[in-house]
Amino acid sequence: MKIAISQLLKGKCHKCHKGDIYEKRGSLLRLRMPRMNKKCPVCQHTFEKEPGYFYGAMYVSYMLTVAEAIAIYFICSFFFEKAIDLRIFLIIAFSMVALSFFNMRASRIIWIHLFKA
Repeated sequence: MKIAISQLLKGKCHKCHKGDIYEKRGSLLRLRMPRMNKKCPVCQHTFEKEPGYFYGAMYVSYMLTVAEAIAIYFICSFFFEKAIDLRIFLIIAFSMVALSFFNMRASRIIWIHLFKA
């Protein structure tokens, strides 16, 4: 279990535990999405099994986004009034856009590790 969590956090291949799943991380400041390797550079394992394989990762990304929005709301509710106001909404909206690069990358890594084949 410890190895699986470590691989998820580092973005390593689930077969050989050495190769990187992503070639480039992506950047919010440069507006570049992460670039994924087609195959593992070490063991040549193909990450995308079939066309549309990563459609399910969108649900994982949605789950991550909702969890982050709820957490940010509770954090902001300590600093601002308890009522939902425009400030909290803007903070949540900005954080969802800023974390979208992380969520895309993390959701695909989670999806790959969920369906090890």
